[in-house]
Amino acid sequence: MNNPLTLLLVDDEPPARARLRALLSDIAGELPHRIVGEAGDGVAALELLAVLPPDAQADIALIDIRMPRMDGLELAQQLAGLTHPPAIVFVTAYDEFALKAFELAAVDYLLKPVKAARLLEALKKARRLVSADFSVITPVGRTRLRVVERGQVLLVPIDDILYLRAEQKYVTARTVEREYLLEESLAHLENEFPRQFVRIHRNCLVAVQAVSGVARETAPAEGGEVHWALTLKGVTEHLTVSRRQWPQVKQQLGL
Repeated sequence: MNNPLTLLLVDDEPPARARLRALLSDIAGELPHRIVGEAGDGVAALELLAVLPPDAQADIALIDIRMPRMDGLELAQQLAGLTHPPAIVFVTAYDEFALKAFELAAVDYLLKPVKAARLLEALKKARRLVSADFSVITPVGRTRLRVVERGQVLLVPIDDILYLRAEQKYVTARTVEREYLLEESLAHLENEFPRQFVRIHRNCLVAVQAVSGVARETAPAEGGEVHWALTLKGVTEHLTVSRRQWPQVKQQLGL
């Protein structure tokens, strides 16, 4: 890469972030880089990334694991949903999370106190993946979806979502209380949650656990054609199932 690497530092302890900055300064001659931001927990990191311009997004995130509000493991899962997710290098004092970290496709797992040579090795490995434009992490086991509203990050539990509907470049997530706009594709969400959601139409996924029943309905606008629709818990909406998707819906719902 000709441009310096862009780095995000996430640790709830300011002295730990200061030590990382000092180590990065020591290796700057061998690995040019630029720190685009620092955060004290996962939520703050997501809020920071939401307001950074596209040319200032992080190539690599150096992340602690034990942090308040959102720990490093969940942050890695949330980052995987970004259009261009950063490579993840965990920097922690605890070795018991290593297996989970590598399940999240972390590039490396560094134990504190970190040595400059070890940090350099990890960042060079991450740089190779970034240079190859390789998607280094994939979302695994998210329990909440990230929503950005006016610079604030909201985390919507997957179990609260009734359905996901594609509308232009956004996806609407509907809960009993309200709707949220997600900046993720419907296909991406379908691949990540194949057991939780069933596709009922080309632009709609419905939560299996939210279905309360099925009904046969007539569509006057379609010449009186009869179709199947799903009724949902907690709302009055009925969602039409396309003829093409009905066999799959029936099978997944056990009808």
